[in-house]
Parts: sequence; structure tokens; C-alpha cells
Amino acid sequence: MTLTRKILQGAAVGVGVADRPEDLDVIHKPGVAAALWQRQPLPGFQDWIDSLPPELLPRARMILRPEAVRAAVTEICEAAGTPAGPERARLIDDITAQAEIFAGLMRARFLRLRLDVIAHDACRKFHIDAITARLICTYRGTGTQYGISTDGDAPTRIFTTPTGSPLILRGTLWPTDPPAGLLHRSPPIAGTGETRLVLVLDPVTDPDDAI
Repeated sequence: MTLTRKILQGAAVGVGVADRPEDLDVIHKPGVAAALWQRQPLPGFQDWIDSLPPELLPRARMILRPEAVRAAVTEICEAAGTPAGPERARLIDDITAQAEIFAGLMRARFLRLRLDVIAHDACRKFHIDAITARLICTYRGTGTQYGISTDGDAPTRIFTTPTGSPLILRGTLWPTDPPAGLLHRSPPIAGTGETRLVLVLDPVTDPDDAI
């Protein structure tokens, strides 16, 4: 199967599912509120990133051109003390690739990149972001949760994005189609001892502070 251009069976309405990164263009199809790239994390990489002390996980917030992402994330990892090796190289490669894919899909000249290290309840209320679109990929810990709500309240059925699987969500500023009622949140983890590493990418138009 190369692409499921329909509702994911057993998942929320309006989620297009891609098996290949090039098929994430399903986000542009009518009635699709989110696109999920289903992939399995490599065991060696996942074991490595799950075992890192939280203080060695890369974290940053910046606006930059897509072609500057590789150098910037390399510097971020160096600054955090993230151990060098094939696993760190894979992390840098993957973030770079996701930035290129997302910038291409959104025709974005600049991206807002966030690498968040989260050990608390962040944005635990279900919501839709006031942006055009957002890519979220959880490299460590529980993935983003989402579900359908027709009245703005919390969804009655909640789905969790697999760790390592990128999720692209339409925001309220998406230029076509009314809101589909697909809400999302960060998973509640307070008191569990869990630490998440989350990549967030937003498209940005001509910022003054881009690298």
C-alpha cells in the first residue's frame, strides 16, 4: 500500500495516511484535516534517544530558511551536548528531511523550528492552532493526541500519533474548506516521569529575523 487517500480505518475522520513522505500531499485534498506519515522508528535509534539524559536532548526555537536547518540543528545538538555518532547524525538527517518536505508542501520560504523537551503537561487542552499548518513529530515519548469534536469540547474518542511518525495538521488559517473539527493536544504526562522530545515546524512568510 502506498497511500490511503481516505479516512484511516480505526482513526479519526479526515486523517489522510501516507506510507511514503511524498504522499503527504494528501493534506491538500478536500476534507482532509491532517496527514499522518506512518513509519516505524529504528530500534537502535529509539533505544539511543530514549536512554539519553534529558539535559542532553537538543532544544531550540528559531526561524530560518529550510536549507539552513541541517547546520542549525547540528549546532543545537553540539550546544546541548547530544552525543555524536550515527544516531545523532540520523536525528539531524531526519529533521532536515522533514523541514525540506514540509517547506515544499507549504511552499514556505522560511520555517519556525522548535525542538521542545517536555516533562510536564503542555497544551493539554484540545485545540486547533491559529496558523496555516503545523508539522509535529515526537521523537521520544508519547505522540500528539487528536480526535473529532463537533461542539469544541474534548473529543470522546482520542487517538495517539505513533512515536516517530510525523503529523501535519491544518490550522484555522488554512485557505480552503471550513474547520473539520479535528482537535489535538499534547498528551498529559505530569507525574509519570516521562520526558518527550518534540519537533514542531510552522511555515513563515518573509520574517525579518530569519537566518
